[in-house]
Amino acid sequence: MDIRIELVSIPVTDIDRAIAFYTEQVGFTLDHDHRVSDEVRFVQITPPGSACSILVGHLSGMAPGSQQQLQCVVPDADAALAELRERGVEAQGVDEQPWGRFVYFADPDGNTWSYQQVVPQG
Repeated sequence: MDIRIELVSIPVTDIDRAIAFYTEQVGFTLDHDHRVSDEVRFVQITPPGSACSILVGHLSGMAPGSQQQLQCVVPDADAALAELRERGVEAQGVDEQPWGRFVYFADPDGNTWSYQQVVPQG
């Protein structure tokens, strides 16, 4: 049986600001922006090439900024850092570890992310 994670909630205070950050600055794709009612808005955004999307907003019940250490895998940490900075994201430089090379950043609410370049063991 296959089990796939398909959606992770990212709690934010301002959905429009989050859409702009994740699409215009980080480079993710806006898949859905659906207003169910005045109180409920379903916004789904996906990283390029990912099978898992993020849900931004208030639907999770978590406090804005409380989603910490989400991790994506990238082929080249240096290129990822350069692209993030070029798009105006305040990303930390490449952190070299024996198990990978990492780039860290946060969204405007303080939800944190890392991009990992897997380093071959050997």
